[in-house]
Amino acid sequence: MVRGKILMYSFDILPQESQRILDSIPSLIEKTFPIPGRFRGKLPSDIAELSRLLTNNRGDRSLSYMTRPNFLSAYLHYFLPWNLYRLCLLLPTLKLNLCAKDIITDLGCGPLTLTSALWITNPGLRKIPLEINCLDRSGPALEAGKKFFTALCENTGGNAAWKINLIKEDIDIRQPNKSKKRKPAALVCAVNTFNEIYENLSHNNTEGLRNMAENAARLMFNFASPNGSILTIEPGVPQAGRFISFLRDSFMELKRPPASPCTHIESCPLIIKKGKKWCHFAFNIEDAPKELRRLSAAAKLPKERLAFSYLLTGKNSKEGTRVISDMFPLPDNLFGRYGCSAQGLVLLTGEKNRIEKLSSHDIVTPIFAANGQYDQKSGAFIVRIE
Repeated sequence: MVRGKILMYSFDILPQESQRILDSIPSLIEKTFPIPGRFRGKLPSDIAELSRLLTNNRGDRSLSYMTRPNFLSAYLHYFLPWNLYRLCLLLPTLKLNLCAKDIITDLGCGPLTLTSALWITNPGLRKIPLEINCLDRSGPALEAGKKFFTALCENTGGNAAWKINLIKEDIDIRQPNKSKKRKPAALVCAVNTFNEIYENLSHNNTEGLRNMAENAARLMFNFASPNGSILTIEPGVPQAGRFISFLRDSFMELKRPPASPCTHIESCPLIIKKGKKWCHFAFNIEDAPKELRRLSAAAKLPKERLAFSYLLTGKNSKEGTRVISDMFPLPDNLFGRYGCSAQGLVLLTGEKNRIEKLSSHDIVTPIFAANGQYDQKSGAFIVRIE
């Protein structure tokens, strides 16, 4: 049985203004970073090659790949708008509590993707003075990001009241306590930053992944103010999900409890062995810009869904069970979705018309029976939704 659902912002719905701005992003990028005609035909192949280096052939990738003009162009025209789309779905669900004169520190910021997403999704912040420290090892990526952000501001209502500091710096996760001291930040962010480091670890190297998460937590903790929030977003793959779970444990030890997606501060039920569940969220992309989807097809990288894992530290005031999976069939004509709760992993079951109304990232408030049943496959507590 389930008492009801707490209605929340859905990943499948973009705010109207965000949708309008995102639809204009491909043409804004084309205008800001025009590709000469003789090189335009190579864009899809450059995108495909960069995607290969970022996924299947990571070992062939130089850490300075973003300094190569063809790869930077491919990133700006393809990966930047897709990452903006993903962030613009997530950010409105988070309580970042930013105020005038706050400092944001973005580690491994690339072409200022998070800064641009904050501008798109938070119209109320645009006239509030903020200072944003954008750190990245690639000077060309930083400069391109500043150029794009300036164009974005001009295209959506004028200049921002934000002070953008471009800082060319390589973050050394192996020595988190030796990072340069800066003013404490109200928000510290790392988006797609740590996967470039832990991706080379074996999936069986649990201790190595745990140690890397401890270092990452300490690194971000050192940049944050005592009451500041810390946001980490990684790809929605098993290794990243396990990293996020270990990161959560490390932040708990630093007295930084999870604010989202966790609905509780109990032990994470998803610190698990290979082959089990991992913490990630997926959403549909029907509303993604048509030009971007056409470019994906041209690069032979068609997309149907996007997924990510993330963690935001801060005050946790939620309760209930967070939906963390797609719908799947079960015996006896039932369907299910997995959820995460203070009671552990939960298997939400019911008729198809009930389960399909839930979405990844939703929160439900189930009633847990004292003598309930557990799923033999996953060990999850079974909750029937009527």
